[in-house]
Amino acid sequence: MSQQSQEQYQFIAQILSKHTGESTQIDDFQFFYGGNFNLAVRLRVKNTEYFIKWTQGDHQGLFEAEAKNLQMIHATGAIQVPQVLGVGQLDEKEYLMMECIESADKHANYWHDFGEKLAHLHKNTSSLGHGLDYTNFIGAATQENSWKKDGVEFFIENRLNKQVDRALYDRKITPELAENFQRLYEKLPDLLPHEAPALIHGDLWSGNAMVNEQGLVTLVDPCCYYGLREAELAFTTMFGGFDTKFYEAYHATFPIEKGFHERIPLYNLYPLMVHVNLFGEGYLPAVNKILASY
Repeated sequence: MSQQSQEQYQFIAQILSKHTGESTQIDDFQFFYGGNFNLAVRLRVKNTEYFIKWTQGDHQGLFEAEAKNLQMIHATGAIQVPQVLGVGQLDEKEYLMMECIESADKHANYWHDFGEKLAHLHKNTSSLGHGLDYTNFIGAATQENSWKKDGVEFFIENRLNKQVDRALYDRKITPELAENFQRLYEKLPDLLPHEAPALIHGDLWSGNAMVNEQGLVTLVDPCCYYGLREAELAFTTMFGGFDTKFYEAYHATFPIEKGFHERIPLYNLYPLMVHVNLFGEGYLPAVNKILASY
């Protein structure tokens, strides 16, 4: 075992011992790379498997926020997420330890069940308005969640404008493009529904929807907040979309206003701008195309 591998093994063993009391031999472990700022390992001790991930960078509070997000969704009882077993800091690295999700083939009812469960999650609301009590992260990007009474105002100020300001500061967009966003903001209150806040996962694409051992959905990597639920549904269309049965079951359980398909590009300006800031200007043509149509 190399020096680096030995250090990682000891790091993992310390976390395991702290949160389970297990000091026995780790029987098996497999490393995963979670982007440019964290590492993860799936490990087995006796007959129990665990999943641990930790930061390599400066994203202070990322896993503490994720643990809160997971616990918030779990508390609703609406949809399954991994159980949080421990979160903390060790050797200047922040870590999150969870139960390991065993996978199976998709149940025949997977997509219908998923749509219904997400609708039930979205029925959880907040009397404080749109937002959350703490800042969290979408990928490596900070997500500002200060409370707003109106969901469209929240979407403009805390979602679109935060990303536009960052991109402008980093010179990833031109002042002219930023002005185009400002013009869009004036129109958005008439284009988007002013709905009650809904508890949403926040980063819902196929990569964050796992198939569990029952063949049904378990959601991972949430960046929750109370916001416009249509933004969540729009996000699911970003990377290929979900099965038609998912949307049919969702709409049957918690109907949305007519014209949603026309609104999808507006909502997806947010994840597109997050991608501009995290991964570069390759996502700008899609942004420009949406802005030009309005």
